[in-house]
Amino acid sequence: MNPGADVPPAVVDPSVMRDVLGHFVSGVTVVTAMTTDGPVGFTCQSFSSLSLDPPLVAFAPARTSRTWPLLREAGSFCVNVLADEQSGLSRQFARSGTDKYAGVQWAPSPHGAPVLADVVAWIDSELWAEYDGGDHTIVVARVLDLGADASRTPLLFHRGAYGLQQARLDPEER
Repeated sequence: MNPGADVPPAVVDPSVMRDVLGHFVSGVTVVTAMTTDGPVGFTCQSFSSLSLDPPLVAFAPARTSRTWPLLREAGSFCVNVLADEQSGLSRQFARSGTDKYAGVQWAPSPHGAPVLADVVAWIDSELWAEYDGGDHTIVVARVLDLGADASRTPLLFHRGAYGLQQARLDPEER
């Protein structure tokens, strides 16, 4: 028996949630696909490894994304893990209504999705399942192929900015 079952949950202020969860450091990815109209893609920091057997990854595009439906229709896509000097590329693929591939070098993955030049890693995948994630869609993808460049360092996102925000840390925490 749950004594608090009749008490509604407290309302969580979205700005407080964003601030608190911003303390969790994440990498930054660009998810890409090839469509009949050409290459498409979007920046996504909600990405993780999910399962080794079967090999699965997960990411979560916003429900408002106009690009995710194009990738869904393509059925296969590539998750590009950005390198530390690629924050400009992250911003470029986060914008709507622009040519996201302007000036971007890429090559097709073994399954045809764009692998962006100089990324830390790439994960060629196909859609496995989708789930409701509130204002996001939780996408689970089966890994088809992948590769990494161990000489590169990943781009990090922390407290609303790229890189670790050490200037904000207490000197004793450094």
